[in-house]
Amino acid sequence: MRYIVSDIHGCYKEYKELLDKIRFSEKDELYVLGDAMDRGPEPIKVIRDMMMRPNVIYIVGNHDYVMLSVLRRLAVDITEENLKNLESEDLLLYSDWILDGGGITAKQFRALTREEQQEVLAYMSEALTYAVLKNGKEEYVLVHAGISSFEESRPMDDYEFWDFLCERADYGSRYYQDHNRFLVTGHTPTSLIRRDGKAEVYQEHGHIAVDCGCVFGGNLAAYCIETGEVFYVEGRKYC
Repeated sequence: MRYIVSDIHGCYKEYKELLDKIRFSEKDELYVLGDAMDRGPEPIKVIRDMMMRPNVIYIVGNHDYVMLSVLRRLAVDITEENLKNLESEDLLLYSDWILDGGGITAKQFRALTREEQQEVLAYMSEALTYAVLKNGKEEYVLVHAGISSFEESRPMDDYEFWDFLCERADYGSRYYQDHNRFLVTGHTPTSLIRRDGKAEVYQEHGHIAVDCGCVFGGNLAAYCIETGEVFYVEGRKYC
């Protein structure tokens, strides 16, 4: 089976419970739609668990990208020579990241050995920007946030990296006129999308939104491509 989850945000306990709930095995695949990092209590444990599983496919989110951008620059031995290369923009980006939930990630990252740090950064740098899955006649387009400057006839490879990373999808509009084609996203908690305000997967207008706001006290959700089933683990309000 193929499952989709998003915005784990360091909720390691809930992540592991969800894997147990779906009975995740080596025969399955898990697509993580970004933002595994920041805000929650154990982001580094989440990413290191993902790293050990060859059947976890990682799509980068905005939090992951900011973390990678900051730590690729700062995860070096600070010497007089390379200190000169650290610009004020690097320190400003670091400050913004910390204020947006990156503090816990930075603290746990610093506790790793230098080799472990480089392994984490190498893994994150290889994350996908999007994925397209097929299930019979159905097609699922997986991105973190949405698709900026969307045109239905435009090939996915023609978009820029940033087109998938930050702009929230327009959940009131159908992107694909083919009713067998779905846009699957995270990034926006579904309680902000659904009319009933529930922290459950949103499925309307050709959208499947799976960020159910676990780190805000909602749920961590897994959507199964083959069956359409949704599995939930209740989250805690960490921030």
